[in-house]
Amino acid sequence: MNKNHISIITEEHGLGESQVQAVCELLDQGSTVPFIARYRKEVTGSLDEVVITSVRDRLHRLIELDERKEAVLKSLEKHGHLNDELKAKVLNAETLPILEDIYLPYKPKRRTKATIAREKGLEPLAMLIFEQKGIDLSREAEAFIDPEKKVESIDDALSGARDIIAELINEDEQARTKLRDLYNTSGMITSRVVKDKETEGAKYRDYFDWEEKVAKAPSHRILAMRRGEKKDILNLVVSPDENHAIAILEGLFLKGDKEDSNQVKIAIQDCYKRLLSRSMETEVRLSSKERADLEAINVFAQNLRQLLLASPLGAKKVMGVDPGFRTGCKVVCLDRQGKLLHNDTIYPHTSEKRASEAADKVKDMCGKYEIEAIAVGNGTAGRETETFIKNLSLPSHIQVVLVNESGASIYSASEVARDEFPDHDLTVRGAVSIGRRLMDPLSELVKIDPKSIGVGQYQHDVDQSALKDSLDDVVISCVNGVGVDVNRASVQLLTYVSGLGPMLAKNIVAYRDENGSFNARKELKPIPRLGPKAFEQSAGFLRIVNGVNPLDSSAVHPESYHLVDSMAKDLDCSVSDLMNDQSLRDKIDLSGYVTDSVGLPTLNDIVAELAKPGRDPRKEFEEFAFDSNIEKMSDLLPGMKVPGIVTNITAFGAFVDIGVHQDGLVHISQLADSFVKDPSKVVKVNQKVKVTVLEVDTERKRISLSMKTGARKKDPARDSEKKPVQNRNKPVKKFVKKQAEKPAQKNTPFNNPFAELFGK
Repeated sequence: MNKNHISIITEEHGLGESQVQAVCELLDQGSTVPFIARYRKEVTGSLDEVVITSVRDRLHRLIELDERKEAVLKSLEKHGHLNDELKAKVLNAETLPILEDIYLPYKPKRRTKATIAREKGLEPLAMLIFEQKGIDLSREAEAFIDPEKKVESIDDALSGARDIIAELINEDEQARTKLRDLYNTSGMITSRVVKDKETEGAKYRDYFDWEEKVAKAPSHRILAMRRGEKKDILNLVVSPDENHAIAILEGLFLKGDKEDSNQVKIAIQDCYKRLLSRSMETEVRLSSKERADLEAINVFAQNLRQLLLASPLGAKKVMGVDPGFRTGCKVVCLDRQGKLLHNDTIYPHTSEKRASEAADKVKDMCGKYEIEAIAVGNGTAGRETETFIKNLSLPSHIQVVLVNESGASIYSASEVARDEFPDHDLTVRGAVSIGRRLMDPLSELVKIDPKSIGVGQYQHDVDQSALKDSLDDVVISCVNGVGVDVNRASVQLLTYVSGLGPMLAKNIVAYRDENGSFNARKELKPIPRLGPKAFEQSAGFLRIVNGVNPLDSSAVHPESYHLVDSMAKDLDCSVSDLMNDQSLRDKIDLSGYVTDSVGLPTLNDIVAELAKPGRDPRKEFEEFAFDSNIEKMSDLLPGMKVPGIVTNITAFGAFVDIGVHQDGLVHISQLADSFVKDPSKVVKVNQKVKVTVLEVDTERKRISLSMKTGARKKDPARDSEKKPVQNRNKPVKKFVKKQAEKPAQKNTPFNNPFAELFGK
């Protein structure tokens, strides 16, 4: 265990050193984040998943930095540059850019202008000029003229010397640090449209002539501009004020105003334009991309978590409907475990005759398979199919629910779906997925690549490896937070259980298929390759419903069963009695069960779990219905107030499904009556909301919505941003006049006359 790493993480995260060390040791031993957060609270000081994940990720970055340092030291030693001073600088480098700056002067280079000048023997002249002692420039340069080395004149000699000076400046640590700071704080990102690409790149027109500080540019704008650049629609440049940058370099390297200093000045300008500006722009573009990626990935991760933890309907007999117009609607009937019982195709939207036949079929299937709920996909013909089914006079207990089918087509064509339903086509698989999503969104959505679920922002533009890692963390957190019924779970769901993975998940299902349902957690131990460590990591998250031991259906870990047994014994009752009787649990004195390895955090978790064994943290399912009078965009009018469901959250607002096959946008400025900095603090994916229609653009298929309480439809005359200056100044003028009539008083922070107007 690297003590330096622990010290750095401790300081950066404001944690105790023992907490960080405990997390690092547990991770090193193969423990997962959910396991550490749930079952090792005593050693970590009850750190949650977010902090543990942050410690893990920072540890990985520090290890990567150490690996790069090792590679740099080997290279320096190989080429004869390494000494004690340089080694110390390398080892003390705190970031990768600083390390690369240290290494740059010694890094093996391709043949540069400076390399060529050195080959011509001009380095002594360059160093003489760089000292700026007021030398006779022509006389000194003349001594280096050598036609055989292609130094034909004084100008040739001076030009080569300047190339060497430019490279020396470019490789100077202090110069790079100051320029890096300038780019990071004052660099502007400028976007211009490529000539003759205005029509082709119309969707990027907001960035045809755009400029802002790169440090303040939000994630979505950086990613949008970079995408436009990648498509050859936009030209991007990142740079600060050039004169300011050159002034910084001159302050570092210019020592006078004589002829040799003038040569250095020319070299500084050349260095900046040819070398440093390009290097710094590349760095800032990379760092701004990393920042934008991180923000976009965080948005995606938050949205995915909310979607995965959507309320499940539960174990019901469900009819799943994948709607369509001309090709018909594929209908499947599922039992309470999600098993496919029957499939058919109906054509409710082609003719009256076929609609009547479809109605009879749906009613017959509802009766034959004792259907309790109907899930209708929200894609093409979704609202029309929902309306058709709701008008069939079905038994009142049958719920009809419109289900988000995003990603269902990806699942239906996947290897997972083919393995599950080898004898059925894509449409049947898609309808099954829709039905199962209503029953348990988490169990079904884990079968789909998270990137295909459709709740992200520029997910194809961000670092794909970082995106996958983050989304995997979210899925793992959600699966383990909810818990998994080991007798019903699919291979895909089991894969995300702490300590398992694809191979063990397959082994569990194969063992279950061959030997029947598990009756106790301990029956998992004989499964091939499921050793003691995997059992320790996974057992607490696997549920055995109606098993031999009632604790097997709870989140109480088997390693703590003896504690519950002791509690029951001390109260002269059974474990089942303890779980069913609150008055018995109230008698437990937890302090009597504290040991060196088990403290109050774990004991409190155990008692809470006994009260609600295997409780599902997800909210109870609530019915929702769109406005029955609105099915398409042409039904919308500005000013209407309609119900909707949040489908996606971005940095600039939230998208809301209002039942017209086109999500509307609630811009961040319209999310609340007060200022909103982060949309995710105001709304959540799958949240039911009431919105006001502001504007409908049928040609561009755009709907503008508002969640403000006093929202009104857009009025160009009223909402124009270019209001007369005098109108904006009226309140100020009136206030100033009012204050002028008051007796004079000392102007302090507590009685400043403008404090009331502009905020104290």
